Formats: sequence, structure tokens, C-alpha cells
Amino acid sequence: MKKILVVDDEDDILHFLEMVLREKGYQVTTASGGHEALTRAQIDKPDLVLLDIMMPQMDGWEVLKLLRVDDDTRRIPVAMLSARTEAKDRVQGLQEGAIDYICKPFSLTELLGKIEAIFAQVPRA
Repeated sequence: MKKILVVDDEDDILHFLEMVLREKGYQVTTASGGHEALTRAQIDKPDLVLLDIMMPQMDGWEVLKLLRVDDDTRRIPVAMLSARTEAKDRVQGLQEGAIDYICKPFSLTELLGKIEAIFAQVPRA
């Protein structure tokens, strides 16, 4: 069973994604902030991180950078989830090591399709 870590500071989004992804057969853990996300990623070794950008204390860009420099987490695919829809934000996410950039609001069909595509292209040891 694939493990997904969902990181967002909005509880309603966390609970909604957790419910939907579990229903689709994924094992889901959640984090409501950057520090918690880094800890969960190191402990749980998820197969994918869905990472919000705009969060207090530590934003998604900082979390992504720290995941990429840690030997334990650098190979975990990260898809950015954000209300920031400008091309420069999408480009920044991809340049900094995200595998995808999903704009909020997103359709459930789009999100699930992107997750399946990520798992299809990323071999996991």
C-alpha cells in the first residue's frame, strides 16, 4: 500500500484529502506545518508528499529544500499543492525538486490522476 503524507495548515483540506485518499486505498499521514512534515517524512518514509506552500512558521518552499538536502528524504517525490497559480511559482517548484505542481482549487479527478501518474513514473525500492 502506497503511503502519502499530506501537508497543509488548513484542517478542512487535511481531513478531506485524508478521507478521500484512504478511500482510494492509500495509507495517509498528515502534518499541519513544516516542522511536523519534516519529522513525519523522516519517520514514515512516505511514497509521496503533497505539500502546501503557504503555511505559517515554515512555508512549503523551505520544507521542500530541507527534504532535498536530507539523505533520508531526498528521493521522496513531492507534489506542491497551492493556491498560487502564477507560472513563476510552478517553475520554482519544479526547479527546486518538486515532481508536480497542483493548483488549488483542484478537482478530485485531477488530483487522483496526478497521484497515479506520479506513482507510475517513480520506481520505488
